[in-house]
Amino acid sequence: MTPTESVDWAAIPSPAFVLDESRLRRNLELISYVQQESGAQIIVAFKGFSMWSAFPTLREYGITGATASSLNEARLAREEMGGEVHVYAPAYSDAEFPAILELADHLVFNSFSQWARFKPQVEAARAAGRTVHVGIRVNPEYAEVETDLYNPAGPFSRLGVTRREFRMDLMDGVDGLHFHTLCEKDSDTLERTLEVLERNFGDVLSRVKWVNFGGGHLMTREGYDIPRLIRVVRAFRERWGVHVILEPGSAFGWQTGWLVSSVLDVVHNVKDALLLDISVSAHMPDVLEMPYRPRILGAGDPPELDHHRETTEGAGGHPYIIGGTTCLAGDVVGEYVFDRPLEVGDRVVFDDMIHYTMVKTTFFNGVKHPDIGILHLDGSYERVKTFGYEEFRAKLS
Repeated sequence: MTPTESVDWAAIPSPAFVLDESRLRRNLELISYVQQESGAQIIVAFKGFSMWSAFPTLREYGITGATASSLNEARLAREEMGGEVHVYAPAYSDAEFPAILELADHLVFNSFSQWARFKPQVEAARAAGRTVHVGIRVNPEYAEVETDLYNPAGPFSRLGVTRREFRMDLMDGVDGLHFHTLCEKDSDTLERTLEVLERNFGDVLSRVKWVNFGGGHLMTREGYDIPRLIRVVRAFRERWGVHVILEPGSAFGWQTGWLVSSVLDVVHNVKDALLLDISVSAHMPDVLEMPYRPRILGAGDPPELDHHRETTEGAGGHPYIIGGTTCLAGDVVGEYVFDRPLEVGDRVVFDDMIHYTMVKTTFFNGVKHPDIGILHLDGSYERVKTFGYEEFRAKLS
């Protein structure tokens, strides 16, 4: 794993999302081990990690498929990832479904009404020789997700079929179940969730061939209980005689890289503020949505300071409010303390910015979108994508 102190940040063009190949391979070694020992099939969820320049590396470790949430992601899975294409979306449109069906090996429906609507097309594809596995997403109505924005099993959730609404009479042609109620959780949460799933849907489990456990299995986080995950998956497979699929997203990109930015200006209004060449709202939206406080290399939390007191240093360091370069007033990360004063051109490096962050960026305000690059095992840096006016222009018309 590349030590951060050994990276020449100034040599990396700013701004840039930078994937550390050594850290990605570390994660893939563990994910491959879990796949082998548990007997589950592990595929990558594009909603969390879809950096397709890294897909060849994923395939080296036996990752043979991806899960998509749209026609565009399904095309990316087929054209760039290869292997099996699994698709789930809360709803499919009449216009896009034929193309999705053409791409999908596994197709999960969010409701029985959608399954009934598109069943004739699926049956026609099967009759023509296509193997299309069909699943229904269920809602166990149990979750341990603290943030409502990311809780698929919250009150009145539109995601998945509850036991009350489940239609056994419409199961003809359905060979699998799908559930997704985790969000960066440990395997003990999965174990408790499966207990509820089995209690509520045991009669359904006894007649399907596969069960997709969805995502949120943050197995690459330090302290995650890997032996429990393997034990739980094995026991479920043996108990019900089914094929198990896991589709993590964050686990692939967890702690694998950074967002490198530069100071454009330092302004003062009671406190000092750094204006960076990135945008919080456009390039790190989860900071505002989740919300959460990202780690900045070489910076710490601010001391308790009087709100009206002018200060640019002291109390153990040099505090700055960190803001982006859009005109949105709230385009701010927060206040951090550095061990030295920062100047225009200095690098500010945000940690753990590869999973989810990269896939959720926008072109708001037309500000420069960060490059995408890879820090290779030999220490060389490869810029694999840079964004310009054409990408911004193509988004609208």
